Amino acid sequence: MNLTITGHDDRYAVEQLMLSLFPEDSQAKAESVLHRGSVYLTASARITLDGRTVRASRRLRSDRETVRLRRQALQQSLYLAAIQLLPELPPWGALAGVRPTKITTRHLLEGGTPASADRLLRDVYYVTPDRRKLSVDCSESTVTAAGLLSPEDISLYVGIPFCPTRCSYCSFVSRTVGKKTELLEPYLQALLEEIRFTGKLLASSGRKVRTLYIGGGTPTTLSSHQLARLMDALGDAFDLSRCLEFTVEGGRPDTLDEEKLQTIRRHGADRMSINPQTMEDHVLRSCGRPHRGEDVLRAYAQAERCGYKAINMDLIAGLPQDSPQGFRRSLDAVAALNPANITVHTLAMKKGADLFEKRAQLPTPEEVTEMVSYASETLRALGYKPYYLYRQKYMSGSFENVGWSRDNLDCLYNIYMMEELHTILSLGGGGMNKVNLPNGRLQRFHNPKFPEQYIEMLPSVLKQKEELFSLMG
Repeated sequence: MNLTITGHDDRYAVEQLMLSLFPEDSQAKAESVLHRGSVYLTASARITLDGRTVRASRRLRSDRETVRLRRQALQQSLYLAAIQLLPELPPWGALAGVRPTKITTRHLLEGGTPASADRLLRDVYYVTPDRRKLSVDCSESTVTAAGLLSPEDISLYVGIPFCPTRCSYCSFVSRTVGKKTELLEPYLQALLEEIRFTGKLLASSGRKVRTLYIGGGTPTTLSSHQLARLMDALGDAFDLSRCLEFTVEGGRPDTLDEEKLQTIRRHGADRMSINPQTMEDHVLRSCGRPHRGEDVLRAYAQAERCGYKAINMDLIAGLPQDSPQGFRRSLDAVAALNPANITVHTLAMKKGADLFEKRAQLPTPEEVTEMVSYASETLRALGYKPYYLYRQKYMSGSFENVGWSRDNLDCLYNIYMMEELHTILSLGGGGMNKVNLPNGRLQRFHNPKFPEQYIEMLPSVLKQKEELFSLMG
């Protein structure tokens, strides 16, 4: 991909749309130009691909210029040129961001209706009808979740960046421990210190925890005893009296047993994630996951016996060696369990993943389209509704990840984190703190990525927490 910018400095907005419309390795050459006249700004685009050159333009009155409207015009001109070369209309039209629902959520919170939000996506961003409905439905869930918040509320994320083995599609910062667990204990000791330190800061600030999420990695790489110590420390350090939801991401069924599930539930967690990704054993093997579909069923039955209020299950459309028929079998098997939440991801070719370099036996874009369509149609027919979504770069078919839920069982943490409705405090390696400031500003603070760095740099992590709370104050 070759992109030239003339007359403006909004490269990122145009470049991200170009990447979503054409593959990174595409031979497309594009030029985005902004001309400032006495009355109008004219955004024009020219794209050349396979010997064809196409053009399009959009105008905006100079006296109406804002950053948002200028970028809209630039992206609209690029989109209108691109669709002259593309075989079909892109599902998300001229939207390039990872959070398309931010547009419809803001519209609803400012007094708009679902119908006017739909028109906004149609007329300004050229989004297709099914994706418009998806976005508006998720934004309605966001508005409901926002109504549960008070100004002093925050959400808390605790990261356990360890996994028993590494999946081929994964680019998360996570240490593969296998049978070598010696790093787990020093990491846990450092994390417990950050928990105690942050708990004191939070108590002094007067802020309260609204949702709590332990993620990873795979948190259940920890032993039952280690999980108990972690959750005891969280209960001691933080006032959880206003906590609406406490999630632990069990993730891999091969890390779960009845003892761990009982330990987690006994310590207050009411929501559990058990993520098969697929129920096809040969696809699991191709992804480097050693468990089988039957292990998922076993772990789910154990979690049900332990009394979790909600269980989430993840699937991925587009995994190597999978097929539309195999994906249907996986979705049907998971849906038959009737979990509270089913999250359907679309495979993203992430540069940090092994699969990025070894792209063998991947389903075609047409097959991924069939998988995603089947998931949407089936889950809606079963009474699930979409409640949050996000997009990623390099996704198969340029689709999205969608969380589906039963009524009143949305994962609030997912909504608060993705829609950035309030401050997210992150503890542990690889965590990102998102601090909401007045006037809609957001400031991010990153914890060190890798466990060894986190342990070594713990003093600077604690100092950063002090700075973060000073900023919030």
